[in-house]
Amino acid sequence: MEKVRVGFVGVGGIANTHLNNISNHADAEIVAVCDISEDTATRQAEKYKTTAYTDFDQMLENEKIDALFICVPPFAHGDIEEKAAKKGVHLLVEKPIELDFQKAKTKGEIITQSGVINASGYCLRYLDTVQIGKNYLEDKQFAMVRGYYITSFVPTPWYRIKNKSGGQLVEQSTHILDLMGYLCGDIQQIQADMSLQVMSDIEGLDIPDVTSVNVRFKTGAVGHLDSSLIQHDHRMGLEILGRDFRLALDGTTLSIFEKDKMITYGSKVDFYEEQDNAFIKAIQTKNQDLILASYHDGLETLSKSLAANISNEKRSMVTMEEFYKNQG
Repeated sequence: MEKVRVGFVGVGGIANTHLNNISNHADAEIVAVCDISEDTATRQAEKYKTTAYTDFDQMLENEKIDALFICVPPFAHGDIEEKAAKKGVHLLVEKPIELDFQKAKTKGEIITQSGVINASGYCLRYLDTVQIGKNYLEDKQFAMVRGYYITSFVPTPWYRIKNKSGGQLVEQSTHILDLMGYLCGDIQQIQADMSLQVMSDIEGLDIPDVTSVNVRFKTGAVGHLDSSLIQHDHRMGLEILGRDFRLALDGTTLSIFEKDKMITYGSKVDFYEEQDNAFIKAIQTKNQDLILASYHDGLETLSKSLAANISNEKRSMVTMEEFYKNQG
């Protein structure tokens, strides 16, 4: 079987992890990299012994690419997905997949029509401990969900600007919001409060430094997500509570508590590697079902985080029915 020929657009930040994984993959090869920074593109091309571009259209025209990792900032997607999908290029799009829901929806329709394998960067779904938790919950009724994503400020210039990053909930804490939907089902309404409290001395910052989100699931269960960028360390996790049981994901470690016992599972996988391996295998076998987080899944999570932003702006609860209706 021929190796999957992989291209990258956007090769800073998280792309480094994907580049490393693909360079070590027996069934894939990096054939081209693209970045608006010529220095970054050239450096990565030299490191991975491939061709550098600063023009995505030129790369797409010149190279035979089977699969594309799109690792650009949230505001910089343009029409990358549409152009690649129309040429039959399989796509892994890092989260968040867009900042504009309608644009993302249109992209999703084009991707679906093209028939390409598609994935979004919700890598935590690939944790072995998340899958253990998902299996455990299959026959359980849960009543409350408690999530948190508490970390430090990201100095990347665009991160601090809302119309470029979407804010912390859209850009980072989206991972936990995604797990809430993945493990617990449809979220039907959202109410969010956000505020810039203690980081206002950072030049150009216009995103909240603390966020509190309340949700109600289709099942009637209630949930809450705390998000903040004011700490010196990094913590993220999720608790799911039912009658006489509690499932707790602390980082990558899962603990299941019942009345008379507690079991803890430590993760044994690199979830980024699992994600990238699944993407390559899905392409080789033409099996979209191997993808745990599709572009459509990324669109669903994007809708929840954007609805939370709207709720904060309106100072009122937003139903997802209302959100979708207003998005056209």
